[in-house]
Amino acid sequence: MSDQVISIIALVLVFAIATFSAVHLGVLALVAAFIVGATVADESTDDLFAGFPGDLFVVLVGVTLLFAIAKNNGTVDWLVDAAVKAVRGRIALIPWVMFLVTAVLTAVGAVTPAAVGIVAPIGLGFAAAYGINPVLMGLLIANGASAGGFSPIGVFGSITNNVVERNDLPGNPTLLFTASFLFNVALCVIVFFAFDGRQLLGQRAETHKDPGTMAPPGPGAQLAEAGATPRHTLATETTTTTTTAVPTTQEEPLRLDGPRTLTLLGLLSLVAGALFFDLDVGLMALTITVVLSLVSPKSVTGAVDRCAWSTVLLVCGIVTYVSQMERMGTIDYLGKQVASIQAPLVGALLICLIGALVSAFASTTGMLGALIPLAVPFLLAGEVGAVGLITALAISSSVVDASPFSTSGALVTANTPADQRDFVFRRLMIWGLGISLVGPLVTWGLFVVPSSL
Repeated sequence: MSDQVISIIALVLVFAIATFSAVHLGVLALVAAFIVGATVADESTDDLFAGFPGDLFVVLVGVTLLFAIAKNNGTVDWLVDAAVKAVRGRIALIPWVMFLVTAVLTAVGAVTPAAVGIVAPIGLGFAAAYGINPVLMGLLIANGASAGGFSPIGVFGSITNNVVERNDLPGNPTLLFTASFLFNVALCVIVFFAFDGRQLLGQRAETHKDPGTMAPPGPGAQLAEAGATPRHTLATETTTTTTTAVPTTQEEPLRLDGPRTLTLLGLLSLVAGALFFDLDVGLMALTITVVLSLVSPKSVTGAVDRCAWSTVLLVCGIVTYVSQMERMGTIDYLGKQVASIQAPLVGALLICLIGALVSAFASTTGMLGALIPLAVPFLLAGEVGAVGLITALAISSSVVDASPFSTSGALVTANTPADQRDFVFRRLMIWGLGISLVGPLVTWGLFVVPSSL
């Protein structure tokens, strides 16, 4: 039995043991990496820790710490109020606004973790305040990042188009971007109605100077109770009647004081640094938290404890093991096995499946650069359309980014209120595994099969 096969079996065992026992999945993945490295891969501990995603660790900690401070000093609540006013209280539009904002950020060049790291805490603040299913909000934000990422100046688009050009393959950047954007929009329509979006239609959020707290009606009520603020009330619109919550308490409207203004400037600096100066989001977030801590010490109270440490450990553990698999050549091994298949259409489908499954646990950026060259033998033979396969592979490898083991999904999970975090993690895990199987089948049927007939 080859080392690559052993590493695959070990990964399956890790998930099986974590599913049926109380062992933390991240800890189990780190232990598996240690055992496989010591017995099979002949790796030292230095080699093992070289695969630890330090950049992802800093992003998760930095962003969640920054927004914990922003929550403490009322900045997040102020943003929630302002954005609801912008959409005139139509709650059903709020997730779509988050989708578009994230898509625009990645379309103009922001890396996916940067865009999701900026938008997810704000979007999930809306979800908590207005009874929106956090899974719905998180998926629209993650898919928004994928939708914009394949623009000709986006990170995903630039990588894919450069790999195609280096391998002298025919490409169509406009088709790639358009297909990815429309696919993600269609996927989000399904998500909207699958995760309680129908209950949001007709609901309005009204912000008054002195409204009381009242949980929104419908399935989202329990979710709102965890994070609703006294300023928000909901009104359900129908063709005949309108019902508005009755105020029970009074509270002064939120205003921009010094700490909130400084926090907003910090968030704008985070966006500008990610978009225009290619600065690391995690390190920028930590820098802003230091400044805010010095200026407003009260805002920092309890913020470190509110970091999603369990999620950080889980994601970093899994990514460390997958990095070890990459060093062992397991990913290349799978790709070469697929490339040896004599049936081109079947091989193309398997490549898309591998891209989706691995991207659900690792870097989509890395997979795009690694799998397209592995598809070259198919493409040079002319039996599979190059543009169709590249488009299918790109979409398959990116729509799984909402998996909680991928950066986007990890950020969504980490920024979910603590009492809903396990619920969101499990739903995103099921979604990620499901879309990693269904996504390649659909994209293969849409883009590969027609171009090969």
